[in-house]
Amino acid sequence: MARLPAGIRFIISFSRDQWYRAFIFILTFLLYASFHLSRKPISIVKGELHKYCTAWDEADVRFSSQSSKAGSVAPHQLPDNETDCGWAPFDKDNYQQLLGALDYSFLCAYAVGMYLSGIIGERLPIRYYLTFGMLASGAFTALFGLGYFYNIHSFGFYVVTQVINGLVQTTGWPSVVTCLGNWFGKGRRGLIMGVWNSHTSVGNILGSLIAGYWVSTCWGLSFVVPGAIVAAMGIVCFLFLIEHPKDVRCSSTLVTHSKAYENGTSRLRLQKQILKSEKHRPLDPEMQCLLLSDGKGAVHANHMVILPGDSGSGTAAISFTGALKIPGVIEFSLCLLFAKLVSYTFLFWLPLYITNVDHLDAKKAGELSTLFDVGGIFGGILAGVISDRLEKRASTCGLMLLLAAPTLYIFSTVSRMGLEATVAMLLLSGALVSGPYALITTAVSADLGTHKSLKGNAHALSTVTAIIDGTGSVGTQGCNGIDNIKWAGFSQYEQMSRGHQCTETLVRAWVA
Repeated sequence: MARLPAGIRFIISFSRDQWYRAFIFILTFLLYASFHLSRKPISIVKGELHKYCTAWDEADVRFSSQSSKAGSVAPHQLPDNETDCGWAPFDKDNYQQLLGALDYSFLCAYAVGMYLSGIIGERLPIRYYLTFGMLASGAFTALFGLGYFYNIHSFGFYVVTQVINGLVQTTGWPSVVTCLGNWFGKGRRGLIMGVWNSHTSVGNILGSLIAGYWVSTCWGLSFVVPGAIVAAMGIVCFLFLIEHPKDVRCSSTLVTHSKAYENGTSRLRLQKQILKSEKHRPLDPEMQCLLLSDGKGAVHANHMVILPGDSGSGTAAISFTGALKIPGVIEFSLCLLFAKLVSYTFLFWLPLYITNVDHLDAKKAGELSTLFDVGGIFGGILAGVISDRLEKRASTCGLMLLLAAPTLYIFSTVSRMGLEATVAMLLLSGALVSGPYALITTAVSADLGTHKSLKGNAHALSTVTAIIDGTGSVGTQGCNGIDNIKWAGFSQYEQMSRGHQCTETLVRAWVA
């Protein structure tokens, strides 16, 4: 018998369960990356919605004078739907407040909707709930861009679009975190979710590149194309998302054995085999075993989460107040409040900041702003690895935030020294800010949602995730509210240093 090719041997070396887990990992990664892909265009297009009138006027005067001397007609003809200062109504002197109001509308709706989304998501099938949210989000993202093609200059139109889009996008985060939590246990959760959470940065980078491609020629496509991508991913979600391992008769247990326990043919064992072979072996404190879907077998209560059965007799969904009583939920929610404030300041305002400081056009500024997200990818993975090694989520967050605070103080000064300094500070700031942000919204949320105090109520995961992320979204109002925007002095960047305040809230959770 001929030996199997190396590629085939590699494929069959993984079990059916492992292939399903890899599939769900990649699918949920792409689904939520598309959400962030649709949030980024507004920050790229801001530089096009309001242009610098003085620069345009002076250029026109010089060009017109040269043209008149040459006896030719001035070729600078603006479209009917555009003025010298940009796109009405953002072409007036109050453009800072109007652009800020768009961000505020989205974030306020997102914060309010997130608290409700987790509760609703616990009571509906994840696949249907997430599909609806993605289709609706794609529609309203594209609708914002249609304002360009239909020559819409009503400020109310853009605000209402942002509000509804903010509401429907809240369906995404609780759903994907719950789905991933169903498929992966607690072992190496920091590393797994640190890598997985890079979808935020990947989505921001793709959104910047897509929006930047059309921003100077047809900014409406900067919204229509991302909207179409989100809607298409919603269809993919409906066709392929598997909510729970039991739906395809996969094991609900992800066990990481030491090398002495591994062999080339069996890396995942059934629950009975684990109990039999490791009866006298001390359990890893970072290991959390889940029962099989048939409910047979028993493990120690401190290392077990019982998932509800197919029938309606499963454990009831946790209440909002009940989720708040879980140790650590309030502390980490307050911590994310400040960390997300910083992250979303960069998300919504960084390209326009670079345009003003480094004097780049909207397309180049958008491309440069992706470096913050590149740093965020490495920061999220680093935070996950460190927290797994130390088995201390709070300590990892506190350390990175303590380093982030002085870095953000220095950012606005150093970034004015040149393009090279801006690049270095963007990478460093992205790693230190996005590291704890990613850790809290993924591994920490999953840990708290399956906390041993729940005594097997796995329904808490979506609600806990929504509470933590919703509180973080409340913090974003501090940098994007209408009254807080004073663009001339870039005062919103002074607020980015507030991240150090959240370390105080970690004191109570330091031993978590």
